Amino acid sequence: MTKVPTVALPHGTVILDGGMGQEIIRRGVKQRDGLWSASALIEAPQVVRAIHEDYIRAGARVITTNTYVTARTRLKIAGIPERFAELNRLAGDLARQARDACGEAVLIAGSLPPLYASYRPDLVRGFEISEPCYREMAELLAPYVDLFLCETMSSGDEALAAVCGAKPTGKPVWVAWTLADGGADVLRSGETIAEAVSVLDGQPVSAFLANCCSPESITAAMPQLVALDRGPVGGYANGFVDIPPDIDVRNNLPAARGDLDPEAYLGHAAHWVDAGARLVGGCCEVGPAHIARLAEAFAALA
Repeated sequence: MTKVPTVALPHGTVILDGGMGQEIIRRGVKQRDGLWSASALIEAPQVVRAIHEDYIRAGARVITTNTYVTARTRLKIAGIPERFAELNRLAGDLARQARDACGEAVLIAGSLPPLYASYRPDLVRGFEISEPCYREMAELLAPYVDLFLCETMSSGDEALAAVCGAKPTGKPVWVAWTLADGGADVLRSGETIAEAVSVLDGQPVSAFLANCCSPESITAAMPQLVALDRGPVGGYANGFVDIPPDIDVRNNLPAARGDLDPEAYLGHAAHWVDAGARLVGGCCEVGPAHIARLAEAFAALA
């Protein structure tokens, strides 16, 4: 049987951080073409550290490195592949600095994201191309992180490459699936959660989540995640309107919903926790105020 590395989690509901990219934009950082959240690593790294600190002070006990757009594939598209190692190490170091500054017992998750575009299973490349990209990224981040978070995975094949890339580090690995919007309970590839997880049979994944999709879809899918019975499960939704299957988020980010203030978001997260979720946070358009409300509410329940 495969030994699955795990991390010690606090008792009760564990609060994750919120989105980084939209928060960077909200704080006025100049965006470089195709770089989105990675722009701040070049233009204003102090803003990245400040956002990490704000999430920790809001109550997050897991923060995620700002490496969503620092894969070599994405930096090549942006014309700066030579900065791959520098930017990944910087992102890891900024998360470490923030944790040290706050003095809290916080876990750092290394983000292993889609290599070409979010929400697009049709753009996922073969294992022989993707796995080495994830492996070199994981090797750079390993000294800075406590676990790896393969996030916004739109298909089982995409997650398999990311998990196998992270596995040689010996660090725990979590997988977060992005689901079809509109209250659906399937991945954007059309796979059920059980079908996608079956692709990872034998791999050392210690937690499964859903992320970067509507909170309604996470609510619909949470029973499937719980039924896996393979460790803690959770969710962290975005605050975007429904995302069309052919979207190119490199040039056209979705619009924000107007009905997900911190109290409304808590209402959705409470459904996840009632269904069995232990890991709860936020993704795009979910900021420190949302995380503070989650931390306040679930601390009171504990």
